[in-house]
Parts: sequence; structure tokens; C-alpha cells
Amino acid sequence: MNMVVASSIGAIFMAVFAMFIRMKAAKKPASVKKILLPPLFMSSGALMYLVPDFRLTASEIVEAMIVGMLFSILLIKTSKFEIKDQNIYLKRSRAFVFILVGLLVIRIVMKLVLSSTIDYGELSGMFFLLAFSMIVPWRIAMYRNYQKLYHELRGMIGPTSI
Repeated sequence: MNMVVASSIGAIFMAVFAMFIRMKAAKKPASVKKILLPPLFMSSGALMYLVPDFRLTASEIVEAMIVGMLFSILLIKTSKFEIKDQNIYLKRSRAFVFILVGLLVIRIVMKLVLSSTIDYGELSGMFFLLAFSMIVPWRIAMYRNYQKLYHELRGMIGPTSI
């Protein structure tokens, strides 16, 4: 139980950090790198599955991925881009902060409830997969929306200006 509490506290700090990063990122133009690199870097966390304690059953994999993809819908709905000063920026969304906090609370409650029936290692593996399954569809949607605006912007100012 102590590990569940410690990891929940860590998740709170990570969520606060993510909110600050998101607010800071909204002040700078978006780019393909900024959209696609975070899930790529996060994917290294899958190395945890080399350790038998973190391995999941097929049903745990499916459950974690479905929940992650459902959570991603909220992130996708609150991540919009806009063109300002011939650049593409991520729009600030007040709802994003509330959704991020809400998802965090749901994840912590789920972790506390599930920790009594699922081994800590498996639970860690499930929550990593849940987070990854949430971030990948969100970032793919962001990339597609970014590309639409990028082509729109290119058409407005000509192909050689960008």
C-alpha cells in the first residue's frame, strides 16, 4: 500500500509539471517534433515488461488500452491549434487543466481500489499502458490537426515562406 501512495504522490507532481509545461508550450509555436517526440520518449518505459513482475495478461492489456483510449478522447477534444503571426500555436484551454486533474483523480482512485486485488508490478504495468494508450491517440490527433493548419498556412503565404 505504501508503494501505491508513493506512486500516487509522484503522479500528482507529474500532473502539475505537465500543466506547467502545457502552459509554457502554448506561448511558443507548435512543431511536429514537439507533438511526436513525447510518446516516442515515453515508449522506452515499455522496457519494464522485460521484468516478469510487470507483465500483463491479455485481458489486462485490453482493459488498460481501452481505458487509455477513452481518456484520450477528452484530451483530443481540448487540444486545438490556431494560426497567429504566421505560426501555429496550441490554443490555451481552461478545460484542459480540469480534465487533466479529473483524469489524475480517477487514476489515483482506480489505483487505490485495484491495488487490493492486483499485484503492484502488474498494476504499474497496466497504468503505464493506460497512459501510453492515452497519449498516442491524442498526439496522433494533434499531429493530424497540426498538418491541416500547416497546409492551410502554407497555402496562405506560399510554399517558399515556411
